[in-house]
Amino acid sequence: MKIRSLPTWLTSTLFFLVVGVGFQIVSDREWLSAYWQQVIMLGTLMAVSALGLNLKYGYAGLFALGHAAFYGIGAYSSALITKDWVTGWSGNPAGGLAGVLAIEVGFILAVAAISYFKIGHLRGLLRDKFSRWLTPFEASVLATAAILVAGVLIIVVIGGGSGWLVRQGVLALVPLVLGALPAAISQQVIFLLALLAGAVLAGLVGFLVGLPLLNLTYDYLCIATLGFGIITYVFFNNADKLIPTMKGARGMVNIPTLTTWPWVLVCAAVALVVMRNFIYSSTGRAILSVRDDPIAAETMGIDTFKFKTLAYALGCAYAGLAGGLYAHLYSFLHPSNFTWLKSVDPFVMVVFGGVGSMTGTILGAYSFELLLEGLRVLPAEFIDWRYVIYPLILLIVMLFRPQGIMGVKEWGFLKLPRIAKKEHGQGEASAGISKAEAQASEN
Repeated sequence: MKIRSLPTWLTSTLFFLVVGVGFQIVSDREWLSAYWQQVIMLGTLMAVSALGLNLKYGYAGLFALGHAAFYGIGAYSSALITKDWVTGWSGNPAGGLAGVLAIEVGFILAVAAISYFKIGHLRGLLRDKFSRWLTPFEASVLATAAILVAGVLIIVVIGGGSGWLVRQGVLALVPLVLGALPAAISQQVIFLLALLAGAVLAGLVGFLVGLPLLNLTYDYLCIATLGFGIITYVFFNNADKLIPTMKGARGMVNIPTLTTWPWVLVCAAVALVVMRNFIYSSTGRAILSVRDDPIAAETMGIDTFKFKTLAYALGCAYAGLAGGLYAHLYSFLHPSNFTWLKSVDPFVMVVFGGVGSMTGTILGAYSFELLLEGLRVLPAEFIDWRYVIYPLILLIVMLFRPQGIMGVKEWGFLKLPRIAKKEHGQGEASAGISKAEAQASEN
């Protein structure tokens, strides 16, 4: 008698439930100190951020180095919302949410405008009208600059006005509705809205940044995204000129500590399931084809720029979600947490675990965090040597296992779905039958 296996969705749900309940029991009985509980939560949210980078680098083949910038965008924007609700620094409990939504509305309108007035069309128009004075490259640069200026104007004017209308209309009811609920419940609702707003804003910024940059390749794209990361870091350092509560180089303080293990686990589970289904969908297969051979993908009718932009924006949204969790885990944000050097950490996690492997990315994130913190057991006079020891361990792994811990393999429900395998097998079988028929007809 053949025993049928459980459905994938059921096994994955049971797995996350066991992990969540197990960790909660360990923390309630104080088998782990509060410090190590925080380290494990940090490793989990860093796994979410690394999954976003793996989508950009491992699956889409985009060598971009500004990942920490989107991590910071999600952290600061979500912190503004929750801090405004708790402390009321603007005098309006819905003010922070309205401000972030205003920016997002402006970005959405900018994206719509850019989609309508495509850079390629504007470049062709400028080349036709000013062919005597502009080379094709100069026309392309001028078209990109014009699109960016128009986007900024749309964000400032239309986005600001839309945000004001939203604040005066719908969001004016938010304090009344949530105020009728217990404070603990209203804070959790605001925290959910803050995480979603931070992820969406990071994704929108990634989309707009990717429009002029994703036509670049390899080291050119790396340098360009590195420049954006530096710009974002400078903005965070001087943000108090625009938003005083961000404190600029002094660091943003008194952020509500709302990140708990259930929040981290649920966000990680949702992010992982979405990533898994996205990669194994037709869109994910198109992204993989663009990574493997963009010329062949173009020949088959795949819009390579479209799918690269989609992968880049979604990867940035993952970084924004992780940033929101990070901001409410430590209750303090400083621009030094989001320098370009911090973009190297997710790269180490992805490469260490396996480029193009979701399982490897998670293992790489936990290995990185636990190794870095675990070396604190060294004597005080050798504590700084951990920054020498863990790179040596990574170097040894790369020498003897250059494809990473997992390579491209997956575990459990992250494996290729059975239906896809069955279809793949049927395709190979039908191809074999066709080949046999062809040989028979030749004979």
